[in-house]
This record gives sequence, C-alpha cells and structure tokens, in this order.
Amino acid sequence: MIHIRTQRDFSQPGLIERAARETLRHQAVLGDPDLTIVITDDERLRELNRQYLGLNEPTDVLAFPSKETDPDSGARYLGDVTISLPRAEQQAREAGHALPDEVQLLVVHGVLHLLGHDHEKPEDKAHMWHAQRQILALLGTKRVKLLD
Repeated sequence: MIHIRTQRDFSQPGLIERAARETLRHQAVLGDPDLTIVITDDERLRELNRQYLGLNEPTDVLAFPSKETDPDSGARYLGDVTISLPRAEQQAREAGHALPDEVQLLVVHGVLHLLGHDHEKPEDKAHMWHAQRQILALLGTKRVKLLD
C-alpha cells in the first residue's frame, strides 16, 4: 500500500500514487509492498538532510529505505520518500515543465532509491537516469528534463 501524506497544498495524490506504482511495476517489484510518500516544505527537508546526511541545506527529495516486514500481513515496507513542494515548484520553473511532471519525477527518483538505485558513480547514474526516463515516458511526462 502506498501511503501519501501531504503537509503542503498539492491536490493530486492520485498522480503521486500512479508514479510510485509505475516505478514498482517497471522495476518488477512483486507483491504489494508498503511505502510512504510525504509532500512537505524546504525546512523539513533541511532538517532531515542535516540529521541524516550532515548537510545543512534543503533538497528536493530524500529517500529512507527500509527492510522491515509487517508481522501481521507479511508486507514489505520499502521506506519513506520525502519531497519539498517549494523546491519542486522552483525546479519545474527552471526546467520549463509543469509542477505535476516535476513531482512525478521526484516520486520516481525517490522510489528508485528505495529499491537500491543510486547515482554516485557515473555508470550507476546512467542506469538510474535511463530507468527514470522510461518510467516518465510510461507516465506521459516525456517533456521532463533530468537535471544533474
């Protein structure tokens, strides 16, 4: 089950869920794992970035993978994805595409991180960016520019 928490005004939770589900489907994730996506603000991302990565600055998306399993249902809990809506708005403007497309990109990016993708090394980044492009095309967001 995909849990969505919007602490900022974003009126399209169905778009968030669809992006997460399409990412799971694209990556051939079996079953119906649980994950949480939180739409919040720069200050919350700054706090999390400082607490977990030692960086005192906001960012667009953070992913916190988990390997937990619900003892009652047996469902895997993949983790949490936290997105800054103000940062998404700014990046959408800078890249010249719509906010919903940017939010979908950030959801896809975050869920890929939950699934073990990374972009520290050039070859890992190329693989992750390729997966993002494919998923975004499936979602109909072909205009999204992947910024470095």
